[in-house]
Amino acid sequence: MSPAPNSIFDIIGPVMVGPSSSHTAGAVRLGLVARALLGDTPQKAKIELHGSFARTGPGHGTDKALIAGLLGMDTADERIRDSFALAAEAGLAFEFLETDLGEDAHPNSVRFTLTTGDKTLEMSGASVGGGMIQITRLQGRSVQIRAELDTLILIADDRPGTINAVSGWLAAHQINIAFLRLKRDQRGGKAMMVIETDQNIPEALTRDLASLPWVHWVYQIPRLKE
Repeated sequence: MSPAPNSIFDIIGPVMVGPSSSHTAGAVRLGLVARALLGDTPQKAKIELHGSFARTGPGHGTDKALIAGLLGMDTADERIRDSFALAAEAGLAFEFLETDLGEDAHPNSVRFTLTTGDKTLEMSGASVGGGMIQITRLQGRSVQIRAELDTLILIADDRPGTINAVSGWLAAHQINIAFLRLKRDQRGGKAMMVIETDQNIPEALTRDLASLPWVHWVYQIPRLKE
């Protein structure tokens, strides 16, 4: 059963440019999250479209919306329709491919493979309706991220005190945890922690966490605009 809407925004979706909140607004937001995780505008983007995104997406402007998100535009930006030309100006080379992400994948799903400099990001996600999105895979790992709040994602050693150390670090900076999920590969291996917070997470704090010897990498997703 789908969760009950929390606000009128959950019902009518965001202000947007384009004919469909799933194919346009959700697509922009997926691009925005991928850009945030990469940390910059990509230089190259391979974008694989699944299901309805592949069959009808171009007619709804999904392709232009995904590129617009990678360029940092929001859902109401009038430049979305010109995103291909703007990508060329920004030095972003991209290609679209059709793919099958499996029977369990949402029909409006996409997989990004992005590169800039020496950084590479692989992210899969879906536009689930009303402009809302779900990130389903990140760097080869299964995740469940909606990007409705400021989100911190880190891979760390599975060791006693990891959750306490990270939550204490956030509390020391007056950042309250709204949601936390922990998933580990195996006992004593590596664990992925997804933390959603009520307050903005400063980039300096993210860098401090990344510098800890038992933390392997840290990603940050700013709260998306409604």
